[in-house]
Amino acid sequence: MEEELFNQVRDTIISKHPEVTEGTMMSSPGIQLKGKNFAFFYKRSLTVRLGRDFEPESEGIHKYELLNPFKTKPPLKDWFVISYEEAEKWPMLAEIALNQMRSSK
Repeated sequence: MEEELFNQVRDTIISKHPEVTEGTMMSSPGIQLKGKNFAFFYKRSLTVRLGRDFEPESEGIHKYELLNPFKTKPPLKDWFVISYEEAEKWPMLAEIALNQMRSSK
């Protein structure tokens, strides 16, 4: 169910933006711009690179955590793991992450 939604979000964003492609990150399906991931499916959640200044609460998001794939390092402060409970916001967040990636170039 969760991965199906991610696949729908990925396919939609790829169809709207021809420069966006499928990719992988941490052995999981991802979404890339020019070979760099801005979103991927991880732990049954949408993981998106939204930047350090992003405030999830400002978008009404309460079920999230920072990406923390390492045992001995702190979380990655610009990557957010968004729970499936916030699934209705996944498409919007993927677009925000894409725009963030574009503006960081």
